[in-house]
Amino acid sequence: MEAKGTRRVQYSRSSPAEDLTAPGTVSSMKVFATTLTVPTRERTEICNLTDQLAALPALQQIAHGYVLLHSLHTTTGLCLNEFQEALLHDITTLLRRLIPSEQAYRHNDPAVSDDTRGNATGHLSAILLGQTLQIPVEHGRLMLGTWQSVLFCEFDGPQTRHVYVQVMGV
Repeated sequence: MEAKGTRRVQYSRSSPAEDLTAPGTVSSMKVFATTLTVPTRERTEICNLTDQLAALPALQQIAHGYVLLHSLHTTTGLCLNEFQEALLHDITTLLRRLIPSEQAYRHNDPAVSDDTRGNATGHLSAILLGQTLQIPVEHGRLMLGTWQSVLFCEFDGPQTRHVYVQVMGV
């Protein structure tokens, strides 16, 4: 059943020679999905996923679209920033100042929580960064600035982590 005011749209495939910006031109949407595995070695670690994403074969099939990344964990985050050692240190230092491990967090208190990992700081850090990113794709390439990298931030490692990736576009 369709909601009032909505309509069904029939999608058709455009030939490569068609102008996709012309009024009334509709191309079929392509959607690909995969899961990246990210093994971490430290309690807190920032990993660069840019090369792994850029190598996805699905990107080559997208002229105009997006890559959606979503971490499947509550103590990890995703962000765009420069992957430079001094900056990575500054990022982790900032998060430690904002969310000190010495704080008495209820999530870590066995009297009120069933958590045994003592990872409240990981959950709180992930909230600050967020767990989903969307990046434009043009002609098979991630549209990232010169110094932008896709960063996966681990706050409760070491563990094997997973990031769901959806590539979509025309």
